[in-house]
Amino acid sequence: QVQLMESGGGGGLVQAGGSLRLSCAASGSIFQINTMDWYRQAPGKQRELVAASTSAGSTNYADSVEGRFTISRDNAKRTLYLQMDSLKPEDTGVYYCHADIMPTREPYVYSYWGQGTQVTVSS
Repeated sequence: QVQLMESGGGGGLVQAGGSLRLSCAASGSIFQINTMDWYRQAPGKQRELVAASTSAGSTNYADSVEGRFTISRDNAKRTLYLQMDSLKPEDTGVYYCHADIMPTREPYVYSYWGQGTQVTVSS
């Protein structure tokens, strides 16, 4: 069974202009991890893609976070990171880790989600 465990948001408050670093560790039966992403969901809004990272090292960002957030991953540790700088109140939401994973050598890829971690930015 595959699990994604986020940490770093802590449910606490950070002031606008501040920084936070989120982590997401994948564990369980994993043969290969393909794309790993960060999504967020603000109150009353749909879940949106924040940043994506492929196994080859390519990255992609939402326009709203470009230049402020940095996604990175440590493939050996099966861990994804999101460094968030110059935070704004509109960055507030629940941040979810997502990954497309092959659990075994069989060519089947499954989508997994973490439980989410709250990020709250005060003005």
